[in-house]
Amino acid sequence: MISSSAAVLAELRADPEAFGPLSGRALLAVDAASADAARVGELVQRLPCVCVAVADDPQATPGEITTAGFDILLTGRPHAPRPWVSVPGAVTATVDLLFAAAAANPFAAAALVQLLRSSNGLDIRDAVVAESFAYSALQAGPEHARWLARRRHSARPVRGTDRRHAAPARAGTVQRPRPGEREAPAVRSTPTVLLAREGSTLVVTLNRPAVHNAVNTAVRDGLVGAFRLAGLDDDVTEIRLAGAGPSFSSGGDLVEFGTLPGPFEGHAVRTTRSIPLSLLATGLPATAWVHGLCIGAGAELPAFCGRVVAAPDATFRLPETAMGLVPGAGGTASLPRRIGRERATYLILSGQPIGAEQALAWGLVDEIAAGPGAPPAGG
Repeated sequence: MISSSAAVLAELRADPEAFGPLSGRALLAVDAASADAARVGELVQRLPCVCVAVADDPQATPGEITTAGFDILLTGRPHAPRPWVSVPGAVTATVDLLFAAAAANPFAAAALVQLLRSSNGLDIRDAVVAESFAYSALQAGPEHARWLARRRHSARPVRGTDRRHAAPARAGTVQRPRPGEREAPAVRSTPTVLLAREGSTLVVTLNRPAVHNAVNTAVRDGLVGAFRLAGLDDDVTEIRLAGAGPSFSSGGDLVEFGTLPGPFEGHAVRTTRSIPLSLLATGLPATAWVHGLCIGAGAELPAFCGRVVAAPDATFRLPETAMGLVPGAGGTASLPRRIGRERATYLILSGQPIGAEQALAWGLVDEIAAGPGAPPAGG
């Protein structure tokens, strides 16, 4: 599974299209210590596949390997410096995991690395727009369609099931009536986004605690409105972003996936009513207090803030590639600017979680604070 640079160069000479989603080889792993490994990195950064350099000891590799263009630099050495990703146990097990992730969704994997390579040098706002283009293309693709079909099938009620004894909906989902059933009258609920003033600080709190603050249309609109308000109020000099309940946010509400008319409308919404673009437009310093689950948008949005404070229980994960997508809340723009492109690629493609200590070591968060991630009002 891990090739020598000589073998890769020979394959590319024989067939320039040997690697990519159409060839069935969505990921290439190269021994970083082999001769000409850096040359391979220069060539493969233009290929439509994930390119990984692997080393037992980064110090035994050529110095230029870290700038050669590989998407991920993987090592088993603990606490390896950026841009290397240190993994516990055998490196080959992580290589196998990455191969499996890329093979399961090769078009999403290729789009992810091509997007990260090209947008890394853009203005962060342009990078958000570029991400939306990639997200929209994948929304119309076969991999996301398969994920939607599997999700709809798993959510279908079993014939004959007594719904009085049905298992409760998992976090991030909403119970819907079956065909022919009358939907219960809507009950006015508390706002999905709470606003409070503490002196010149606008405190913005996600408020869907029962579903771990899953981001639905109401949350999106509430956040966009809050940030636009902050930008218009001269008395507001700072923004604090937090989440109510057990988690900061479990990411996009899965109930709403696939509900827009098409990818073009989705792109228009994401770039017109964009949470990160609205936050950036304020020009105000922002601090995110995160805790519990920080999944998808729950990891992507805080990274746009100038400061991120995490509770010890905070867990960060990016699951979008397994859904046939790339991140859609600006993660391909925000994460690389905090932790580097290579580590961002690893987090997104692998879908593996990292805890608060790892996030601090990488720079995804700036501080670990004892106590709840969401500070109480007035404190």
